[in-house]
Amino acid sequence: MLDTGKIAPDFSLQDQNGVLHTLSEYKGKKVVLYFYPKDLTSGCTAQACSFRDFYPQFMEKGAVVLGVSPDSVASHKKFEEKHGLPFTILADPEKKVLMAYDVWKEKSMYGRKYMGVERSTYLIDENGVIVKAFGKVKAKENPEQMLKEL
Repeated sequence: MLDTGKIAPDFSLQDQNGVLHTLSEYKGKKVVLYFYPKDLTSGCTAQACSFRDFYPQFMEKGAVVLGVSPDSVASHKKFEEKHGLPFTILADPEKKVLMAYDVWKEKSMYGRKYMGVERSTYLIDENGVIVKAFGKVKAKENPEQMLKEL
């Protein structure tokens, strides 16, 4: 995980509609930047739907929610439509942002090692500074945890 107190790395990624987003365009707002492994899987769906359900409260607190995974723009569009996700989902198929935020890690399942996204969330303040960093977050509980941090 990146250290708190540091400037969050800027990025330029397409959302589920093919629109380009940069972190710097959110200057002046708090950003909840969450990284997840894969669209339409059980844990990732639970996390996204929980962010969806709490989304009005994030808006009340003036926070922007951005999800990032290595899936494609088209995959993100299906994910958004199937679950009615009201927030931006960013596609990072080249894994540049995943690596910049130190969430692309070696993982292990059934004794097999592979590279994948470690479910992680950063809270970035209005000046682009990382104020909180959470690794290995619990999918369903993560949105509530982040609301308490705002």
